[in-house]
Amino acid sequence: MSKIKWDESTFTKFAYLKDPRISRDGLKIAYVLTKADLKNNEYKHTIVVEEKGSRSFIENATMPRFSPTGRKMIFVRKHRDKDVNEIFLCDLNSMSERKILELKDILDITWNKDDRRILITGIKKMEDEDLIFEDEVPVWFDDKGFFSKEKTIFLVVDVEGGVILDEFSAEKFSTAIWHGDRVIYNVPKKVDNVPQFFGLFDIYVYEKGKREKLFEDVSYTAVDSNGEVVLLYGKPRKEKDSEHDFHYLWDGRKVIPLTEHLVYNNGQGKLDEKGNVYFTMAKEGRISLYKLRRRELASISEDNSWVGEFDVSGDGKVVFTKETDIMPKELYVWDERLEQLTDYNKLVVDELDVKPYNNFKYKSLDLELDGWYIKPEIEEGQKAPVLVFVHGGPKGMYGYYFKYEFQLMANRGYYVVFVNPRGSNGYSEDFALRVLERTGLEDFQDILNGVEKFFELEPNADRERVGITGISYGGFMTNWALTQSKLFKAGISENGISYWLTSYAFSDIGLWFDREVIGDNPLENENYRKLSPIFYAKNVEAPLLLIHSLEDYRCPLDQSVMFYHVLKSLGKEAYIAIFKKGAHGHSLDGTPRHRAKRYKLFMEFFERKLKRYEEGFDVEGILKREEWDKQE
Repeated sequence: MSKIKWDESTFTKFAYLKDPRISRDGLKIAYVLTKADLKNNEYKHTIVVEEKGSRSFIENATMPRFSPTGRKMIFVRKHRDKDVNEIFLCDLNSMSERKILELKDILDITWNKDDRRILITGIKKMEDEDLIFEDEVPVWFDDKGFFSKEKTIFLVVDVEGGVILDEFSAEKFSTAIWHGDRVIYNVPKKVDNVPQFFGLFDIYVYEKGKREKLFEDVSYTAVDSNGEVVLLYGKPRKEKDSEHDFHYLWDGRKVIPLTEHLVYNNGQGKLDEKGNVYFTMAKEGRISLYKLRRRELASISEDNSWVGEFDVSGDGKVVFTKETDIMPKELYVWDERLEQLTDYNKLVVDELDVKPYNNFKYKSLDLELDGWYIKPEIEEGQKAPVLVFVHGGPKGMYGYYFKYEFQLMANRGYYVVFVNPRGSNGYSEDFALRVLERTGLEDFQDILNGVEKFFELEPNADRERVGITGISYGGFMTNWALTQSKLFKAGISENGISYWLTSYAFSDIGLWFDREVIGDNPLENENYRKLSPIFYAKNVEAPLLLIHSLEDYRCPLDQSVMFYHVLKSLGKEAYIAIFKKGAHGHSLDGTPRHRAKRYKLFMEFFERKLKRYEEGFDVEGILKREEWDKQE
């Protein structure tokens, strides 16, 4: 009998792959392999270099970057004692390494074509042990902390001598690429004194202390160059951040649209040496990978799966990560035919009961929508409880990817149901924009209608035992659902919104995102009250567990604390668990023990409320200190 079971620590059994890279000649591949160490409460990162069937390993390392010849590689290692990142140069023939320099915050590293110079994108801010000072908004950003006069810095470094050859700075959140021997960098604009980190940009070219503006007030950025043409990603000019993004080519004279006609939202894009474009596209629960050659579209990976990060060699060989509903990310290579390169997770998955997703279509108001469900093992004549999950966003998307919580709860005897309501990614731009200034209205009805369709399909689903949960927008929708419907008998709201006005004023992106999603003129717009769950708290009848992270600056902690206080003052059954560390994405990026405790709370709350019908929630009994101290 297998020793591997679905529980709060099963996630530590999986291998996590990210940042795939391929050398320009296509002969070497590198990626970061991450494992969660629950006992030591840390993640262990290893760079794996693959060549001709052999593997080499660099421990405690991330950010692999091949030089143009493929003979060298840059990588980054976090210093164990100092709060600093170290940049190393590795000779790939001998696998020997040498430290180049140290930098506190490194965002990206790219090689120049000369195999000697690198461009480092980093962060510089006022470092004072007693105070933080800022004269711009916002004062903080999720997963980054407080700004304190922050700037983006660009360093041109000679890796042989370890010498900084050039240095210049730009506004925070600026990005850069090499374009031949010049640097093209994208600078976010300000509108009404508010930075537009995801909206408007000026694009400059820089060389030897001189800069020239290439584009002004555009909604695309330069993301790749082969030395001749530049790939742009975004749109010429956006009115809404929720609009789709596409790819364009700039040949030095004109901007050429490439993918606007494809309708669906584009993701990452890259060029090969011949100017062919490779990009991902989200479509109806799938993220697929394509090659565009002279306006002829070819599919590289287009099935019921999600393609993640990818890289392209000079001659068009592609390496990428891909996952499905029943398999975590593995590495694939495409060279006119598709080949799976890694198989880290198969043996673990083979020992687990992993359940496939069942897709269904349904009509909701004026739209046809996608939904999915997972069916648990059910004894004949028995009914099973139901958990409804709501994705983040609102421009998030559910579909064919491996989600731990889905499998965890399905294997504990729950139906798991999830849909893509209006506002989701993966459909037309009009579909994505329909939720704006109406958040919680038709999109909530879409969720309810999807659940009703599910009940038609699965008569063994127990309508009297339905829970709802979600993170971010999904957390908002959980709060909203319990105030608007009697269907749900328990809820877990994670990092959700309860009051849009304080979110507008307090969130790192509230000054522009909330004004788009909820409406302009927040101090007078009735939407900020009308669409806020806190004003309907008296309607809540189901028990609610609020989970939040103290360091969440995207949907700050006040959102859950306010809702919790109001619910308790009204005599409602509510609980709050506040994790002391972790940003908005703490459900995936928190420390291993943090994540395991979150999963434990998640399982036990629904177990007690939808199966045992218990009063109260004994967290001390669930999270016994001695049990966690002996975790392997």
